[in-house]
Amino acid sequence: MREFARGVAFLGRGFATWRRRPGLMALGLLPAAIVGVLFLSGLIALGTFLPGITEAVTPFAEGWPSVWATVIRIAVGTALLGGALVLVAVSFTALTLLIGEPFYDRIWKAVEADAGDPAIDADYGFWRSIGDTVALVAKGIGVALLAALIGLIPVVGGVLSTVTAVLLTGLVLADELSSRALTARGLAPAVRRGLMRRHRARMLGFGVATQLCFLVPLGAVATMPAAVAGSTLLARSLLEDAPPAPAPGR
Repeated sequence: MREFARGVAFLGRGFATWRRRPGLMALGLLPAAIVGVLFLSGLIALGTFLPGITEAVTPFAEGWPSVWATVIRIAVGTALLGGALVLVAVSFTALTLLIGEPFYDRIWKAVEADAGDPAIDADYGFWRSIGDTVALVAKGIGVALLAALIGLIPVVGGVLSTVTAVLLTGLVLADELSSRALTARGLAPAVRRGLMRRHRARMLGFGVATQLCFLVPLGAVATMPAAVAGSTLLARSLLEDAPPAPAPGR
């Protein structure tokens, strides 16, 4: 739990960046707001048409007793909504990072400079951003499908689906957000994954805290700049706690 709490604290330190860099952090709100409006409109539309959608995908329940038809349709509706929320959280992050790359690039570099590493100024690259966006959305689709399937389990499906979605989405978000600071140091994907595996609880704490903030109305917009700043500090902590490289010849 200590490592999990430490991960949560990095998001808090990301919010604290507003005190030192208010103008720069404010720039990070713009792309998040643009993408947030688009996804909020989609969620409102889904909520409006959800009853009709659940009836359309459960025609087999038409002849069932009303109580069982209602139970299965609530389960399906919950599964669809849960899967949509997962996909929205991941897609929101992916598209916001892509659209706001110049702004967020400046944020994580400023955090690095404040932490004592002003020389880290490698550009992340447009095509790498495109590739990471596609990979992140693909992971989100996988998590959304899994959460939707678990949500179909009677009685406990909704709770299990929510817990699974928050945990897995948290790991995906922490991985994506911290990748810029690690990639800028020339770390290969395999090395990055190894660092994250060794500190999975810390990554999970940061990712779950970010994910829960995203679920608050307008929380995703307000949290995005802080998540970029906090994930940079998180990435630094992974490197600081990494075991020393073996001496040559050993």
